[in-house]
Amino acid sequence: MARTVDPARHAARRLRIIDAALTRFAADGYEATTTAAICAEARIGSGTFFHYFPTKADVLLGILELGTAETTAWFDEQSGREDAVGVLRDWIDQTIEDFSDRRMAGFVRAVGAVMSRPEFAAALAADDRATQTGLLGWVELAQQQGSIRTDLTAARLTSWLTVLTDGFADRIATDDGFTAGAEGPVLRDAVHRLLGPEADESGDVPLR
Repeated sequence: MARTVDPARHAARRLRIIDAALTRFAADGYEATTTAAICAEARIGSGTFFHYFPTKADVLLGILELGTAETTAWFDEQSGREDAVGVLRDWIDQTIEDFSDRRMAGFVRAVGAVMSRPEFAAALAADDRATQTGLLGWVELAQQQGSIRTDLTAARLTSWLTVLTDGFADRIATDDGFTAGAEGPVLRDAVHRLLGPEADESGDVPLR
């Protein structure tokens, strides 16, 4: 008789491996991380690892795909809210919280080193699409509600929101003194300023 699989236990063990891999990738980089190191971090045998992930590349893809799924789920959970600008502010807070994990700087560096590989580039592009799609609807609604600027299109504002958050992540990865805890309030202020003021009559975006 085939062994019955407990879905909750299966999912929990997979997440345990993913968490351990994130820790090792962050500390050692992608190339230097071995499956043996991930197994040791997760306290599992190699057979268990390969049951879930055939290769080291697969576990990195698993991390990226989980992040994309969490992004999609986060925006889905906001369905029905009426305060569109509040959703945008909460998204910034969630971004800051995510990057408060001390491993994120090293993980961003690890991914950056291999992002030209087609499978990783595709996963990162999917994550970007999930973020852009999730934001766009709320930016459009916030504009309709008159709670944010309308002199830029919703698509352009959405792109600039991701420019700010992507730059925030990149800086955390390259500057040890730049942390989510210390710089998060500045990111919130930058987003507030981006969303708030209208362009002046000349068409220039004011810097105040």
